[in-house]
Amino acid sequence: LCGRGERGIQFVTMKNQFWLCLFILNYGEQAEDVTGGHCVGGDGNQASVSQVENCPTTILNIEHTASVIFLHGLGDTGHGWATSIAAIRPPHVKVICPTARKMPVTLNSGFQMPSWFDLKSLDPAGEEDEAGIKSAAKLVDSLIAEEVKSGVPSERIMLGGFSQGGALALYTALHSEHKLGGVVSLSSWAPLHKQLGQATETNKDIPFLQAHGDCDPVVPYKWGQLTSQLLRGILPKHMFKTYKGLMHSSSDEEMEDVKKFIAECLP
Repeated sequence: LCGRGERGIQFVTMKNQFWLCLFILNYGEQAEDVTGGHCVGGDGNQASVSQVENCPTTILNIEHTASVIFLHGLGDTGHGWATSIAAIRPPHVKVICPTARKMPVTLNSGFQMPSWFDLKSLDPAGEEDEAGIKSAAKLVDSLIAEEVKSGVPSERIMLGGFSQGGALALYTALHSEHKLGGVVSLSSWAPLHKQLGQATETNKDIPFLQAHGDCDPVVPYKWGQLTSQLLRGILPKHMFKTYKGLMHSSSDEEMEDVKKFIAECLP
């Protein structure tokens, strides 16, 4: 459960029936167990709490002044990205990698898996789960609100994601009243793109980094290009990066670019 270099875990129940796990990246601190389960870090003892598979994961630096909320792709979990984002974060940045609840996904024959909203098609002109997308955006916006409530200015919060998570990050940023520090969207697309004209003005002038592999067989590169063209029409600080030979995954080169982007937006 704990990755290398992590010291402890804290579990807190959330109003939306998600769980929040805090992986403390500070060797001088021990996490507090607030659920009745056991939580011991660094000494080899086990940490156990029920429903861990559905918990959002936070990698936290105790004295943070900024936060990155990063959303995983279809079928993945927050744990899948927590270590990668933690490895590129500046020391003053807290990383939050939530896990979506499981739901039946039309695109996968109705099988249940972690998903931010239902996917009915990977065709740009295909049917979309409008209600699900808007509901998921409200959830992410509530995570932003929680960070603001904890004392982090919204301008010091970056929103990002991969694939479906990147799509949700784009939609949330363009419809949130919270002014963000930047947005990262990897191997993704703009959901409900016909409604881009309804986007709020709040985050239209912040930096957006969109990245895509030119050999992506899942979310085709052409779709990423079309998304880029649409976004450039409303986002003056939008940047699109292409990675040759990259499929539906990330690479060291891409993560290095994300690292630089975080450092520039959240100095």
